[in-house]
Amino acid sequence: MDNFDSKILKVLQDDSRFTAEQVADIVGLDAKDTQKRIKSMEESGVIAKYTALCNTEKLSEDIVTALIEVKVTPQMSSGFDAIARAIYQFEEVKAVYLMSGAYDLCITVEGKNLREVSRFVSEKLSTMRDIVSTATHFILKKYKTEGVILDDEDNEQKRQVIL
Repeated sequence: MDNFDSKILKVLQDDSRFTAEQVADIVGLDAKDTQKRIKSMEESGVIAKYTALCNTEKLSEDIVTALIEVKVTPQMSSGFDAIARAIYQFEEVKAVYLMSGAYDLCITVEGKNLREVSRFVSEKLSTMRDIVSTATHFILKKYKTEGVILDDEDNEQKRQVIL
C-alpha cells in the first residue's frame, strides 16, 4: 500500500457512496487507476465490506445492543483464536475483539429486546466450555459511533438561533 491507497481508503471510510471517479478527483489520480486500486484492495481483503451506518434511534423497530466482556481459558495450540472463532459464528454477534485487561474478549451483540440478548448470554455464550465468566453491559444510548455524531440534541443546539 502506498500513499494514494491510504488516501483512497480514507475517502471511502468517510463515505463509501463515492464513485471511483469522485474518489479519483479527491485523491488526484485518474479514474481507471483508482478503480484498479480499489478492486485490488477488495480482492486482498483490505476493503472487507461496504456498509451503511444507521442511527437505530430513528428506526421503527427496536434493537438492543450489548457489550459483553468475556474471560476465557485459552486453548493449548490456538490461544484465544479458536474460542473467538466459535463465538463469532453466532448470528447475534456483531463484533469480537481480543482485549487487554481483566477480560480477554469483548463482544458486541444485538437482539430484538433485553430478553433475547440475556438468553444469548445464558444459553449460548456462558455454556461454552472455555468461558470462565462474562459481564454484560447494555447500551442505553449512542452519542457517537464510527466517528459520526448521532445525538440529535447536539445537532439541534448548533442550529438554534440565539437572540
